[in-house]
Amino acid sequence: MIHKIAFKAVLIIFLLLTAGCAKHAPSIQRLPPKTPVVKAKPIELVIINRKAESIQPVFSTPEEKPSQPKTIWDRMISLYKISDINNKRINREYQWYLKHPEYLERIQKRAEPYLYNILEKIEAKGLPGELALLPAIESAFRPHAYSRKKAAGLWQFIPSTGRHFGLKQNWWYDGRRDVFASTEAATQYLKQLSNSFKGDWLLALASYNAGKGRVNRAIRKNKRKNRPTDYWSLRLPKETMNYVPRLLAIAKIFADAKALNISLHNIPNQPAFVSVDVGSQLSLAKAAKLADMSLDEFFKYNPGFNRWHTAPNGPHRLLIPVNKAEKFKQKLAKLPKNQRIQWQRHKIRSGENLSLIAKKYRTSVKSIREVNRMASNTIHAGRFLLIPTTSNKYLKKPLRRPKKTRIAKKRRLYIVKKGDTFWDISRKFAISSKKLALWNKLSLKSVLQPGQKLIIKNI
Repeated sequence: MIHKIAFKAVLIIFLLLTAGCAKHAPSIQRLPPKTPVVKAKPIELVIINRKAESIQPVFSTPEEKPSQPKTIWDRMISLYKISDINNKRINREYQWYLKHPEYLERIQKRAEPYLYNILEKIEAKGLPGELALLPAIESAFRPHAYSRKKAAGLWQFIPSTGRHFGLKQNWWYDGRRDVFASTEAATQYLKQLSNSFKGDWLLALASYNAGKGRVNRAIRKNKRKNRPTDYWSLRLPKETMNYVPRLLAIAKIFADAKALNISLHNIPNQPAFVSVDVGSQLSLAKAAKLADMSLDEFFKYNPGFNRWHTAPNGPHRLLIPVNKAEKFKQKLAKLPKNQRIQWQRHKIRSGENLSLIAKKYRTSVKSIREVNRMASNTIHAGRFLLIPTTSNKYLKKPLRRPKKTRIAKKRRLYIVKKGDTFWDISRKFAISSKKLALWNKLSLKSVLQPGQKLIIKNI
């Protein structure tokens, strides 16, 4: 019995010693069995909102955005909305463009600074991309274009319609020629016309050319005679009958350019200019210098100004090429306020009035009153008036069209070919048929003979 008790005691002691040793012994790490390598997926970190019991992503793998059009033409064509129509009037215009590739080349070159801004406005308002080419039909993309009906600018606004859409027209400035303001007004007007004709863009375009009243009268006339009231069935002025087919034809030409082997200018889908608010009246000659631009180039972007300064009461917005804008802003910020405009201090003499003073300085009574904050035309001898002036001869006269450009554009001779008409030739050089006839002392009814020489001006 004693032996059994002793044996148990020894066994207990041995077990206790063994357990103590195991507690302090180094552990043996067993390697896991080899497994195939699997490429890890991107980890998405999350924060758990305990209150809402929801899971909110901190970041995730970004989704690929649809690629943006690389060129202006890609973008424009992607916005086309008007159905392709097979009509002999469209086909006639289409063939004309194909026979005059030099006209398409000239249009592209003129349109280059303006197309991005035009497409921005068109896309923002949900308009068809074809409308970006409307200035090609209206003005041949010439911002200084001026018609016999007193329509002006890229979009050819007449004075009353321009004012209705907020385009200022005064001694200093004509918003119809402002490529930024007039594009906003034109796209707004086109949107209204589309709404008036329940989304019928052909009737809307005809109204832009002939007037909404004229188109509505033609529709009512057809209704009375139980005739169709679509654009192709209406009797409208000849110009309007050709106007819509002309736009549809040139839009189709640009869409078919690759198949037709027509070279398109590589115009990136990027802004060509930025709008800079200069804050107060500024000499345009000085602005061109600050932007490191020639006056010709400067007025290509800013054709709305009539005089040598921005207007006293604005707008003071200038359009500056993107690659020149930052330096322009830096230089403008350093320009002292008293050097923004060149002033001449005029001492009023006995017998003078504002009309005489305005004539002397080639300015207007209204501008002198604006600058000097005068409530009336009353002046007093011995007092002084501030007159804005310029030392630049180029800017001495009104800027309805840059003088240098007019001088550089010499006349040339065109030799009439078989089948040529006044309309064909005027379209080729983006001029009016009546001007062509006037320059050559002819009537529009005159028959042109092959080999006949015609004078072409302003091309």
